[in-house]
Amino acid sequence: MNFDRDVTGLVMIDPYNDFISEGGKVWDRLKAIAEANHCVPNLERVLTAARASGIRVFYAMHHRYRPGDYETWKYVAPIQKAAWGRKTFEYGTWGGEIHPALVPVDGEIVAQEHWCSSGFANTDLDLQLKKHGVHQLIVVGLIAHTCVESTVRFGAELGYDVTVVGDATASYSEREMQSALEITMPNYATVVTTDDVVAALS
Repeated sequence: MNFDRDVTGLVMIDPYNDFISEGGKVWDRLKAIAEANHCVPNLERVLTAARASGIRVFYAMHHRYRPGDYETWKYVAPIQKAAWGRKTFEYGTWGGEIHPALVPVDGEIVAQEHWCSSGFANTDLDLQLKKHGVHQLIVVGLIAHTCVESTVRFGAELGYDVTVVGDATASYSEREMQSALEITMPNYATVVTTDDVVAALS
């Protein structure tokens, strides 16, 4: 792997407390897989390596629930109904904050929040990447079989060269991880490990 820092961006997807912190609303569903592959420490390692190498960091965050968001919608996707029912990533709450070890620093870009799964759909992520001259992406975050997979596929459709860090993500089960990382995403991206990326960036 060869990452040119002038054209490469790290895309951090949904590192919310509700996903990856003890006590988060979805943590119990992700915990077994996330702990088995050291997801949170690996997210920290990739972020630290990207910052040290001068690669620009972009955050693609899921919409934070606010009262009234979905009540008047004619069609609500199942994944949105689930977030609505649980009030996942509720705005103004601890669960809707970014994990303290992964908070953006000055100069890092937080794109508009995505409403469903893709970090690109109905947001300014594509615009922000292009305005900063980025066309090679390193993608990490949550959840492998939903937001990560959707963002990776959308990025490939838009012409980006995409690399996914397979042990810096998690899903609800081994089956969903395997489906995302071994069946679907290899059609759109190169799937590598944290060790691979850290070595390449250093």
